[in-house]
Amino acid sequence: MEIWHNPRCSKSRAALALLTEHGAEPTVRRYLDDPPTRDELERALAALGTEDPLAITRTGEPAFGEQGLAGADRDTLLDALAAEPKLIERPVVIDGDRAVVGRPPENVLGLLGDAPR
Repeated sequence: MEIWHNPRCSKSRAALALLTEHGAEPTVRRYLDDPPTRDELERALAALGTEDPLAITRTGEPAFGEQGLAGADRDTLLDALAAEPKLIERPVVIDGDRAVVGRPPENVLGLLGDAPR
């Protein structure tokens, strides 16, 4: 299990705390310092069960508007997420072939249970 984590974000901190309180030991990836590649973004979307990059895009981030990403196609969005990780929603928790966006943080609990960690 891996969490794309921003320690400055209260939702990200809360999601990480919930995971550890329930016995999970996720790998913590500070995605702003270690951005996911485009391939990793594609795998995360597949694990989320969507092909739409908007599922993990912070559309309210100033860079989203500055780059004219509203209405952008999939490839443009993926390139933007890979180039500018602050556009990635946080936290994203990936466990094998399943993933959730931890907004609200309680979403991460759906990955726990009988699933491998």
